[in-house]
Amino acid sequence: MFDKLSDKFSNVFQKLRGRGKITESDLKESLREVRLALLEADVNYKVVKDFLISVNQRALGQEVLKSLTPGQQIIKIVYDELAEMMGGGFAGLDLADRPPWPVMLVGLQGSGKTTTAAKLAYLLKKQGRNPYLAPADVARPAAIVQLTKLGEELGVPVYPSTTDMRPVDIAVASLSSAGLAGADVVIIDTAGRLSIDEELMRELAEIDAAVRSREVLLVADAMTGQAAVNIASDFSKRLKLTGVILSKMEGDARGGAAMSIKAVTQVPLKFVGMGEKIPDLEPFHPDRAASLILGMGDVLSLIEKAQEAIDEEEAAVMAGRLQKGLFTLDDFRKQMAGLKKIGSIESVLSMVPGLGKLKKLREATPDPQEMKRITAIIDSMTLDERRNHVLIDASRRKRIARGSGTTVADVNRLLKNFAEAQKMIKQVGREGMRALMRRLS
Repeated sequence: MFDKLSDKFSNVFQKLRGRGKITESDLKESLREVRLALLEADVNYKVVKDFLISVNQRALGQEVLKSLTPGQQIIKIVYDELAEMMGGGFAGLDLADRPPWPVMLVGLQGSGKTTTAAKLAYLLKKQGRNPYLAPADVARPAAIVQLTKLGEELGVPVYPSTTDMRPVDIAVASLSSAGLAGADVVIIDTAGRLSIDEELMRELAEIDAAVRSREVLLVADAMTGQAAVNIASDFSKRLKLTGVILSKMEGDARGGAAMSIKAVTQVPLKFVGMGEKIPDLEPFHPDRAASLILGMGDVLSLIEKAQEAIDEEEAAVMAGRLQKGLFTLDDFRKQMAGLKKIGSIESVLSMVPGLGKLKKLREATPDPQEMKRITAIIDSMTLDERRNHVLIDASRRKRIARGSGTTVADVNRLLKNFAEAQKMIKQVGREGMRALMRRLS
């Protein structure tokens, strides 16, 4: 997300950093490049115009150009204005008063509403809520089947909708059922169309009025760019939208829709879908997004991901083993699993200030395919072999290679590198994990 824009902004502001004096002409040239970068990122042209006016006024009005560090102050102004343009701060779900709270998901057909409903249920459950799913898209029988199956996989109750029921009746009945089931959030998956029409809007308005929705969230496809913003604008004129969820953000490196929605519709972007898997729905933080765009990293998100992925008790045990110079292939397998939960190594690097732009460091990170190969080899070993690799003789190496779909040479290389890394661990104690990752990559 925002990769291309971040690269362009870095090039623009690299010229300003560290300069003792910046003229109005320098500022004008830099803002012209910023304008081009934003437009190429598919940000709404009016939003870009208003953004640049605000930045220019603040830069000149505060006599920034005459300060001791004008470049840094201009970057700070751009950061503030970017965050404000995207909504300022995180706008979570408004879940107050007495539960269960109805949350409607609306949007066009193909935007990913049904999958997003399950993703939102997963996220809320992880936060300690008790979600309930209501399939109200009777025009598409597959949607009911899909949401029911996803609910079963998540352990989330689903209202038993049928295609002969009216959507508004499903929504009302689901609230009663959710209350009896002890649920506190009812996620209503509504029907979509290929385009906005009066019949759809009447149906959605009827559901909203009947259940008195706490939240009405539009699900829009980020890959459609400004079309997603236009859809959000149209829906907001006809429904009481309280937020937007952009699906498929992982496929939109430009990020123009995410940057434009709040300014165009005055409706906050609340969540973004960052992948096809159920856990791939993330809260949208405008300030953190602005930080990423300017190459300043996103340490808070990295910490949150690490806290979710790493068991503190297990981490303490691992630290003790490293300190004693003890580390096995079994330990290494567990560490790789933890890394996968946080995300790709490249995405982790992008969250650390300064590291995301270091080309050499990016190139030095382990190849994801190599990591998969290493995992497959270790998984093909017995527990005794993972705990004591010395046991692995020639015949066992052949068996492991067959079981992992690799070659004996691959197994030999892993064992050789691991043996060398293990020696390093005994020498450097706590620093051993870093050495191990370097040796195996």
